[in-house]
This record gives sequence, C-alpha cells and structure tokens, in this order.
Amino acid sequence: MNKQEEILRKPEWLKIKLNTNENYTGLKKLMRTENLHTVCEEARCPNIHECWGTRRTATFMILGDTCTRACRFCAVKTGLPSELDWQEPERVAESVKKMNLKHVVVTMVARDDLKDGGAAVMAETIRAIRRMNPFTTIEVLPSDLQGRYESLKTLMDAKPDILNHNIETVRRLTRRVRARATYDRSLEFLRRAKEMQPEIPTKSSIMVGLGETMEELAEAMDDLRANDVDIVTFGQYLQPTKKHMKVVKYYHPDEFAELKRIALEKGFSHCESGPLVRSSYHADEQVSAAAKAKHILGNVEQTQKI
Repeated sequence: MNKQEEILRKPEWLKIKLNTNENYTGLKKLMRTENLHTVCEEARCPNIHECWGTRRTATFMILGDTCTRACRFCAVKTGLPSELDWQEPERVAESVKKMNLKHVVVTMVARDDLKDGGAAVMAETIRAIRRMNPFTTIEVLPSDLQGRYESLKTLMDAKPDILNHNIETVRRLTRRVRARATYDRSLEFLRRAKEMQPEIPTKSSIMVGLGETMEELAEAMDDLRANDVDIVTFGQYLQPTKKHMKVVKYYHPDEFAELKRIALEKGFSHCESGPLVRSSYHADEQVSAAAKAKHILGNVEQTQKI
C-alpha cells in the first residue's frame, strides 16, 4: 500500500454506530408499505441509523427513485423516469402523521423530463402535509428546477418553512462534481426564493474533501451570504462506489469546527459542520435556530426604529 492510500484510509471519527431498534425497523417497514422512497436509503446516508433509530426523522424523496442527472458524487440511480404519481403527496402526508413528526424534510430527484421540473408535485406535497399535520414544520430540498422562475414560484407559493437548495461544492469544482447544474444558477435560485418569500429561511450545503481549499470554501460562504442564505451545512464527502469521484482529503473534526466558526462569523443564523453531517442532519434544530434568529433580528430592527 502506498503513502497516498494510507492517507486516504477512513479515519476513526468516520466510524458509524449501527442502531436497528424498533424505531428503525418500523420506519423501514412503513416506507415499503406506503411505496415511498427516502434519500436516507437511496443516497446511502451515514446517519440513517441515528435518524431512524434514535431521532425518528427521515427525509422523503418524491417523484420516484430515478434521477435524470448523473452527478459524480451521488448514489441515487439515474435514467429516464417512467412515472408521475399524483397520489404520492397524500401518502407522504399520511406517513408523516403515522410517524408523528414535528419536522419533515422533502427532497426530490431531478426531473428534467417535466416542464416544471416537478415543482407542482412538491408544492402539493407541502399542502397535503399541512392539511393532515398542521403543527409539523416542513423543509423542502428541490433541484434547481432548470432555473425556471415560474416553477420556483409554484413551489414558494406553497410556503415551506425552510427552502433548502445545495450548491454542493465550490465554484471551481462545480462542473466536475455536478451534472447540468451550475454554481451561479443555484445562487440565483436561492436569491429568487428569498425575494419571493422573504420570511422563509433559505439553506444550502457543501461537501468537503473533493479538492477544494479553505479559501474557496470561505468564498462560497460569501457567495451564499451575498444571496441572503440563512443556514449552511458542511459534511465530509464519502465515495459511494468506485464509479464515483474519489475522496481527496478527509477533514479533521477540528477543521469542521473552524468552518462553523467562520460561517457564524460571516452572519449565518445556523451552521451544522461535521464529518457525518448531511443536508438534512438535525434539520429540526435548524428550523428552530432560524426562527430564533429571525425573532432576535426583528427585535433589533424594532429597537432601532424607536
């Protein structure tokens, strides 16, 4: 084994504690019974045992399990989707009710085969969850909807509690990492979402370990703040299969702590930063932090007026 292979061996802090208790097995059975998909399973999330087994939270993935894009970091299968299930929003809402969730995350595969990119189905999912679960907060994680203004408006008119859209990586690496998506389109997506519904917190996530520098990460944070993004998360990229991009570096927990310090210093209302952090990790805490920050800001502005 050469020196480079030794450096890239997974460090101790990436070891995962498995939890297959009744919550985990019950939630898995519910997903199969209702014919639902989760990004937890499809993207091989390392936190699935914690979220399903301990926190009893999950991220629903709607519009099928086949993505029209083939990003070099993602384990979700790609191809041409064959269906559009308009009953899916009701099934998701029913499952949220059965699970008694206080906060739910709804993401989607990219559906470039649809004119609106799937915005109407995601908007209806929000409305269905609201009807059945009026006290549940809702976070959505859509694709860039091909940059179409009307598609984003359809989604934002349904008023999710948090709009999450990931830039995934720094500007320089975007073309290598993401398929069809662009860095500037994602920033514009986030800016427009905030313009449409200023009261709704926006959020984005960045993977590290793909060859970026700390300076580039700081620049990405500046770009997000320049487009009024409220929440940012950082997590370690883990190569899902040999066909995907290789890990260039494993970040130490101290480096993640430094990224969090920088993010909060730059004005983000909340930051999750750690080796196993993913976009929806501890999402229930993030919505609370965003609401608290909004309340504090409102009080400051009111004081300044006086």
